[in-house]
Amino acid sequence: MQVRVLYFASLRDRVGLREEQLDLPEGVTIAELRSRLGERHAHLAPLLDTALFSVNREFAFPEERLSHADEVAVFPPVSGGAPPTILRLTEEALDLDELLAAIVRPTTGAACVFTGVVRAVTERAEHRETTRLEYEAYAPMAEAKLRQVAEEIRERWPSVEGIAIVQRLGNLEPGTPTLLIACTAAHRDSGVFEAARYGIDRLKEIVPIWKKEVGPGGESWVEGEYVPGDIDRRT
Repeated sequence: MQVRVLYFASLRDRVGLREEQLDLPEGVTIAELRSRLGERHAHLAPLLDTALFSVNREFAFPEERLSHADEVAVFPPVSGGAPPTILRLTEEALDLDELLAAIVRPTTGAACVFTGVVRAVTERAEHRETTRLEYEAYAPMAEAKLRQVAEEIRERWPSVEGIAIVQRLGNLEPGTPTLLIACTAAHRDSGVFEAARYGIDRLKEIVPIWKKEVGPGGESWVEGEYVPGDIDRRT
C-alpha cells in the first residue's frame, strides 16, 4: 500500500523534504512506521522519539494501523509543549552531535554531556585488558526505568530543559561510546552538571543493563551492589 508522509518544522528541516510517498506492507502500525522512518532517514532518528503523528488530520497512536492512501503527518510537539526528552536503547552507533541538537531549545544556553567509553586497559585495583564489552538489557523494564530517571531529574532540577539518555547494547570495542546522558538548560548554574551526574549514577543503580568484559584473561559479567529500596518505588 502507499501512504503520503508529511514533515513539519524541525523534522522537515532535518529530513530535507516536505513530503514523500512510501510503499508499506498492509496494516503497518504507527510504531512500525516510526521505526522505518528512523532507518530510512538516519539523521532524523533522534527527533522521532518525541515526534507526534497524525493520520488523516487526527492524532495517531503507536498501535494504530495504516491503510492505503492515508495521509500521515509527522511533527514535533506544538509550541509550549513538553520539553524534549530522548530515552533509548540501541545497537546503533551514537551520534553525539545529533542527540545533543535534539534537546537544544531556543532558550538553551548550557549543556552538560556525559559519555561513557569502552576502556582498553583498566588500572583500578588490578591491571586488566579488555578486548570488548558485551551489553545486555531487560529492554521493557530498562525503558521504563530510563523514563523514571528522567522524571526524577525533572523533579529535582525543574530548570532542566532537555534530557537525553541513550544506552548502546551489543558488542562494543575499546574507544566506542557506550552511552550518552545529556541535560540542557538556560544557564550553566541551573543544575545541568548535577543533573547529568545524577543521571549516570541513577542509571547504574536501577536500570537493568549488564555488561560482560571480554579480554585475554577470559570473560566475566560486571555486577553492581545496589539493592533497590522504598526510594525507588514509583507511585
